[in-house]
Amino acid sequence: MSLRVCILETDVLRPELVDQYQGYGQMFQRLFSQQPIAAEFTVYNVMNGDYPADDQVFDAYLVTGSKADSFGTDPWIETLRTYLLNRYERGDKLLGICFGHQLLALLLGGKSERASQGWGVGTHNYKMAAKAPWISPRVEELTLLISHQDQVTALPENATVIASSDFCPFAAYHINDQVLCFQGHPEFIHDYSRALLDIRQQNLGEQIYTSGVASLEHDHHGVTVAEWMMRFVAHKPEAKA
Repeated sequence: MSLRVCILETDVLRPELVDQYQGYGQMFQRLFSQQPIAAEFTVYNVMNGDYPADDQVFDAYLVTGSKADSFGTDPWIETLRTYLLNRYERGDKLLGICFGHQLLALLLGGKSERASQGWGVGTHNYKMAAKAPWISPRVEELTLLISHQDQVTALPENATVIASSDFCPFAAYHINDQVLCFQGHPEFIHDYSRALLDIRQQNLGEQIYTSGVASLEHDHHGVTVAEWMMRFVAHKPEAKA
């Protein structure tokens, strides 16, 4: 049986990137096709008010990255908050990446805001801080492509940190067997990261831009994280005696 995953797309790509990359939904579908667990994906762009019908059943809901702020007050963000809170209260599994990671932290009692550390770009390394049966294959250190100027600055009370760095202390977390989130972008590829760096060169400043470009020489664990996410969705917690 394939897992059924709903991708809630929270952005539209910049016009100059659409031809090559289509959208985050498609980028995630390409990523998940490289990991071993059978899964089917349906993409809904929630910025455009597109959501699953009430009678559709999914094993998990994945919230993508976005140029928007997780703490923003746009009507579509407010609608998404209500939707996700409802799904959480129903016990559905939720996955969050970048904007999604920050929005879920915020919704469930944590804090997300503009980071005093400034922009994070390029390839970034994190120390692993937790073990779980679905964290397989294991890595000593997690490396992901990143692009963010906001961060989770306080976790929800019941969250467990999975990966962290001095630059980004709450880079990945899970809440029991229900919520799993990453600040980094497993769905990014090096060419896409380079294109974003080039677009933002003026905003980033020469030093951040140059070190970001240089960091792209390193590989990343995007496909590994994709497998963790699918193992997390498939994972059935042991019944308490």
